[in-house]
Amino acid sequence: EVQFVESGGGLVQAGGSLRLSCTASGFGFDDYYIGWFRQAPGKEREGVSCISSSDGTSYSADSVKDRFTISFDNAKNTAYLQMNSLKPEDTGVYYCAADLDYLSYADPDVWDYWGQGTQVTVSS
Repeated sequence: EVQFVESGGGLVQAGGSLRLSCTASGFGFDDYYIGWFRQAPGKEREGVSCISSSDGTSYSADSVKDRFTISFDNAKNTAYLQMNSLKPEDTGVYYCAADLDYLSYADPDVWDYWGQGTQVTVSS
């Protein structure tokens, strides 16, 4: 069973920063993709960023590329999403997701494993 430990959400003013972390366990493999999706009230879940646990290959949405940085700590099996210059439109529930194969950072339907999510609220 794949399990997630997520942390790092919260309330921040526009222009501020937050760091999300996510540890996925139970794959039985060291090579997988892990990343985040977000969902604002009344909107569809959208892909933010993801990274390979093995070689660090990453993909990010254009809307966050210049502000968010994803990384992976192999020693801790933990992914991090450093979010800088946050905007009110970044507000939403951020869900950690993982999968053994990479198909798309943007399509939530192709990701098999999901965390519970953490709330990020950016005030104006």
